[in-house]
Amino acid sequence: MRLKDTGLTAQELKDMVNKYMIETYARFDFIAERAEGMYLYDEKGEAYLDFYGGVAVNSPGNRNPKVVAAVKDQVDDIMHTFNYPYTVPQALLSKKICDTIGMDKIFYQNSGTEANECMIKMARKYGIENYGPSRYEIITAKDGFHGRTMGAVAATGQPDTAIQIDFGPMLPGFSYAEYNNLEDFASKITSNTIAIMIEPVQGEGGVHPATQEFMEGLRKLCDDNDMLLLFDEVQTGWGRTGAPMAFMGYGVKPDAVSMAKAMGGGMPIAACCATEKVAKALSSGTHGSTYGGHPVACAAALASISEILDNHLSENAKEVGDYLVEKLSKLPHVKEARGRGLLVGCEYELPIALEVKWGCMRRHALITAIGSDINRMIPPLIATKADVDKLVDIMKDAIEEAAEKYIIKSKVA
Repeated sequence: MRLKDTGLTAQELKDMVNKYMIETYARFDFIAERAEGMYLYDEKGEAYLDFYGGVAVNSPGNRNPKVVAAVKDQVDDIMHTFNYPYTVPQALLSKKICDTIGMDKIFYQNSGTEANECMIKMARKYGIENYGPSRYEIITAKDGFHGRTMGAVAATGQPDTAIQIDFGPMLPGFSYAEYNNLEDFASKITSNTIAIMIEPVQGEGGVHPATQEFMEGLRKLCDDNDMLLLFDEVQTGWGRTGAPMAFMGYGVKPDAVSMAKAMGGGMPIAACCATEKVAKALSSGTHGSTYGGHPVACAAALASISEILDNHLSENAKEVGDYLVEKLSKLPHVKEARGRGLLVGCEYELPIALEVKWGCMRRHALITAIGSDINRMIPPLIATKADVDKLVDIMKDAIEEAAEKYIIKSKVA
């Protein structure tokens, strides 16, 4: 539906949102009406270069034609059923995912945080069933992010931020260690620890990739202590970092892994995959999801994953991502550009990231901001070097404008 179909003005629609919705988002001042490839289009038909990617969701491209066709085709057959009959999209998708990433079993959910809840529940139940009632604790990384539901919030190592503050006592059983610090993780292990859970690249935590030594070291720590290694690949999964799943690029296999975002190519779907021995912890009645494995979402995911794999978008993500890091590193006031594939962060010497984000939006390019000094780029994996050149030119102007405002403001203060 587009604005012209409602009989409303743009301002009337925005006022409606402001009146009726609980707002936790800082809105861009335009109405997203259409999307195609690397671009979003507003109510006036003006194009925005999309390095937001629906927050790492639209990986095969905005409104990918094969994903759209798969959704339309499935809607003509069946939109929803409960999880007792077999469905074709669910079966085909299960085989595609498990065969591609080398896991044995899959459980479908609707969002990344739910997939992480599933993984947490699976690990805790596995520990209690196999080692006793106190073997349920999980070590996660400081500054990590695992979602907004209460278990995932407790797993998120940000106790002094709005993610946890004022939400009451956290679910017990989590401790936090410094990312990329094997000694710190080892020091947190107790006789009650059953798992280590991390993101292969900390996205919301500032775009910090795990080192090869860290990933390999965590696997050994878990093996040596009869613990499980859990990877949260909600943001890094399906081509984002230069491999189908980030763990495959490191050559380190987890015992369970969560995924979402790019998986559905624009439709809401998520999953937790596990090895056979760990998956056995979940049996009839222990976990469920009304919409998990939704036929339309599964059809979209099958098309999205096929597009990513068949068109070698993970390889493109690595090549274009390396180029983006190189170009960003040369911009003024940039302290460091870093990332893995097309999950890229740009850290500044000045606290100007939010102003750069808004400055890019005014110039019709979309990027995210993390805190006051980091911008993050998570575009569709079809991005080209020409798209990067266009973005970097826009960012240069936005950075210079933001820096000038900051310097003037600092002098006045």
